[in-house]
Amino acid sequence: MKAAVLYSTVAKTDTAPQKPSYKDARPLVVQELERPEPRAGELGVAITYSSLCHSDLSVVDGSRVRPLPMALGHEAVGRVVSVGAGVSDVSVDDHVVLVFVPSCGDCRACRAGRPALCHRAAEVNGSGDLLHGEALLRTPSGERINHHLGVSAFADYAVVARESVVVIDDDVPDTVAAMFGCAVLTGMGSVLNTAAVTAGQSVAVFGLGAVGLSAVMAASLAGAGSVIAIDPNPGKHQLALDCGATAVGTPDDAASLITDAAGDGVDVAIEAVGSAGVIAACLGHVTRGGAVVSVGLPHPSAELTVPALQFAGAGKRLLGSYMGDAVPGRDIPLYLGYWREGRLPVELLHTDTRPLTEINEGLDALASGQVVRRLFQA
Repeated sequence: MKAAVLYSTVAKTDTAPQKPSYKDARPLVVQELERPEPRAGELGVAITYSSLCHSDLSVVDGSRVRPLPMALGHEAVGRVVSVGAGVSDVSVDDHVVLVFVPSCGDCRACRAGRPALCHRAAEVNGSGDLLHGEALLRTPSGERINHHLGVSAFADYAVVARESVVVIDDDVPDTVAAMFGCAVLTGMGSVLNTAAVTAGQSVAVFGLGAVGLSAVMAASLAGAGSVIAIDPNPGKHQLALDCGATAVGTPDDAASLITDAAGDGVDVAIEAVGSAGVIAACLGHVTRGGAVVSVGLPHPSAELTVPALQFAGAGKRLLGSYMGDAVPGRDIPLYLGYWREGRLPVELLHTDTRPLTEINEGLDALASGQVVRRLFQA
C-alpha cells in the first residue's frame, strides 16, 4: 500500500517565525508500507479520495502533538475491500465515508448519546492505535507507523474499525462524500447540534474554511434570519454568500455588520478559526443569553481571558463542539438527504483534486488560504 507519512514536524521557530514552506521542507513522505489485513471488528477500505484539513496541518506544524511517525489524513471516502471477523452489517464493495472518532458505544460519553466525545476513541486516537487493537501499519523494514485518528486516509488503502465508517448510497459522488466525515459533520453539527439554531435567530461565523462554510450552510438551512460570515481573506467572501451568508466582511467589519443585522449582538457566534482571541471577541459579539460555539483548535498553550461577568451577569454561554457533537450514523445520512434536496451545496467546498504526490504543496495552499478543500488521489 501507499501512504503519506509524517516523520518530523515543521513549525515556526524564533529564528524562522514566518510560516514554513512545506513544499521545500517536504514533511510528508509518500511511501510504500506493508499492507495489513483487518482483524476482528475491522475493515479494509480502498481509499478513493482523501481531503486535506487544518487538523492535518496542525499535526504537521506541531500544534497538535501526535506520536510519530504517523500516516496522516482523516477525511475520506472509499470502498470496502475486506471484512474482519465479527462484522456482519458491512459488506465488500460498500460505499463508505470514514469518520475520525470511532465511538466504542460503552463509555460514559457514548452511553450519554455523545459518541463524538468517546473516551476510548480519544485514548486510541492519541496513541496512534485503532479501536480494536494496536497500530497495524509497518514499513517494509518493520518500523511501526502510527494511525491518524483511526483513519490514515492519505493513502490508497486503510484498515479501520467498523465504528470508523458510515455506509452511504452508491450514487453519491465521491468528490462530495469525501468532505462529509469531518468538514461537513463538524460545521453542520456545531450549528444544528451544539448551538441548536432555530428559525429567525441571528448567527455569525468567524473563519471561512470548510468547517466555517459548512456552518454557514447549516445556519441558512436552519432558517436563521441573519448569517454573517467573517474572514480576513476577501477571496472567500463570495463563496460564503453562495453558501447562504446574508452579509460578509473582514474582522474589522464584524462589529458594524452585527449591529446592522442584530442590534446588540447575534444569538449565536461560531468560532471556526482556532484562536483564543477570536473566541474572546465572539463573546463580545453575542447578545444577552447568546452562545459562542468554539469549533476551531487553538494551540494547546493558548489561554482564554474574558470578563467573567459575561456569564452570570449576561447569561452568555461558551460551548465547545468536537466533531459537531455529531452522531455520525444518524447525521451523515441526514445531511446527505439535505444535499440531495439541493439545500446543502457541499460541492462548493471542493477547490480542486491533485495526486497524493503533491500533498506537501497542498499544505502550503491550505495554510495560505488558497484552497478550501483540496482532494487527493493516491
